[in-house]
Amino acid sequence: MHLGINGRKAIICASSRGLGLGTAKALAEAGCDLVINGRNETLLNQIARELSTAHNVAVIPVAADISTPEGQQAVLAACPKPDILINNNGGPPRKDFKELDREAIQAGIVQNMITPIELIKAVIEGMAERRFGRIVNITSMSVKMPIEGLDLSSGARAGLTAFLAGVCRQYTQYNVTINNVLPGKFDTDRLKGGFERQAQQTGISLEEAKRLSSEEIPARRLGHPDEFGNACAFMCSAHAGYITGQNLLLDGGLYPSAF
Repeated sequence: MHLGINGRKAIICASSRGLGLGTAKALAEAGCDLVINGRNETLLNQIARELSTAHNVAVIPVAADISTPEGQQAVLAACPKPDILINNNGGPPRKDFKELDREAIQAGIVQNMITPIELIKAVIEGMAERRFGRIVNITSMSVKMPIEGLDLSSGARAGLTAFLAGVCRQYTQYNVTINNVLPGKFDTDRLKGGFERQAQQTGISLEEAKRLSSEEIPARRLGHPDEFGNACAFMCSAHAGYITGQNLLLDGGLYPSAF
């Protein structure tokens, strides 16, 4: 399917690896010019060259912490009039809620709630004036299904979801949509860290930990970042203008619900 976004300008936060990178690849394939972001400048530069060469699009790498005002300013300076914004950021590490102090809680909320809101505020009026905007927030399956130790991440992302539920309906008349994509278990470095902890705690191999986790999923496998990216790209497409305020769950059927 032709997505109808060739030549559009996209900002993809935290896109040097994992789900952010999968999304950057899909948008580059769709013909979008990109601003990609991460903290590893060498890796970002390499990805920018690869995507630009493979898809004949402009790719600007911005090495910065997107959670800081300085990082946001750098990204927005590289793309002051984006048509597409992909909000993505690392979540707080897995930790029992009793171990969280005020500083850690505030940091988690800044990462996963305040930062996306700040970026949306910065770009949404311009999108409305140009009569095209696609904003996708990469959140988590844990917004719907509690995951032990990820209470801070779940709470911040759920707060973002609720905050934007009313905002999105103010802008859909201008062909600007805001949606959330909720990943379940995808084959990323972040998930690998969980497998490594499980292997150390139980004495099993890393591959066995991965296999056991996959067996819990009805699809009997982990998701691939590229298929996640393709779903995000559709939500950014010209065909998705009638979809807003939705939570697209990509989990291989792990969350058991009829609605």
